Amino acid sequence: MNVLAIVDDPLFAEHRAPAGHPERPERLDAARAGLAKAHLGLGVVTLGPRDATDEELGRVHGAGYLARLGRAAGGSGYLDADTYYCPASVDAARRAAGGAVGLVDALIDGQARFGLALVRPPGHHARPSGAMGFCLLNNVAVAAAHARARGIDRVAVIDFDVHHGNGTQETFFADPSVLFVSLHQFPFYPGTGAADEVGQREGTGFTVNVPLSAGADDAVYAAAFDRLVAPIVEQYDPGLVLISAGFDAHQRDPLASMSLSDAAYGYMVSRVAQSMPRGANGRMALVLEGGYDLGALSESLTSALGALEDPAPLDGGELRPRHEQELARILALQKAFWQL
Repeated sequence: MNVLAIVDDPLFAEHRAPAGHPERPERLDAARAGLAKAHLGLGVVTLGPRDATDEELGRVHGAGYLARLGRAAGGSGYLDADTYYCPASVDAARRAAGGAVGLVDALIDGQARFGLALVRPPGHHARPSGAMGFCLLNNVAVAAAHARARGIDRVAVIDFDVHHGNGTQETFFADPSVLFVSLHQFPFYPGTGAADEVGQREGTGFTVNVPLSAGADDAVYAAAFDRLVAPIVEQYDPGLVLISAGFDAHQRDPLASMSLSDAAYGYMVSRVAQSMPRGANGRMALVLEGGYDLGALSESLTSALGALEDPAPLDGGELRPRHEQELARILALQKAFWQL
């Protein structure tokens, strides 16, 4: 069923930022504008609001942290140096995580093939034990864990936010049933995501980090998807793909130093869609993470959504020698686990 399921809720805008903070409600307005501009050949269904249950959150986050978060509900302050909360923030975070879970249910139950979660606060930095980097609860990790609880044998999480998804990695570092792939600026916040972080115990080989130095452009990301990401996803053959869709590697983003165009996001999404061996049965959802230039966020999301069904070509040009060397090192490490 070629339908796009959408999660959105006015509560997400009630997570109000302090003056001047880049993670602000206007980001959702920009994302909604990007969705409105997308020329979709898909049916669209909007899912009703849904809060994550304690059981769903507890698959990722510890009881102690959830209790602390509960005590913070209705108040305001900072959970870490970067992560603010206001009276509605904990409710919004539960609704965001629950929205991602509801999206997974819609895909598993056959209501839709694709999904888009326009949620705030973002999630991929939130660790099992605490908030971090604007994130209170790890939306995509909670969704992946729910998919596993629903019986999906293998879930792939692809994170192209410019910052490493350290919380998602930590959650699944020893778990072979969730493949985690992250492309990110390195070295950069939060300081994790080196190429040799490949998982541990039974999960060794199922964490794939693609750390790239500043200035990486369309050509670098296209090469990374062609040489590394798409072949690994194809070999892993997931029953569900979740994309931590951060748009802050865009060349106009104020918080990072990468050089992606709008079109690069369409290319990345289309390469993932093409790499899913289950073909028409493949299920994929985008869960909003970062992206702090409002125009770039809107236009990049339009590009990404347009690529869900139709291949998105990209003329990236040649790689700089240093980026070529970075990719070569990552490939050499990953050849121990994958046919590349």
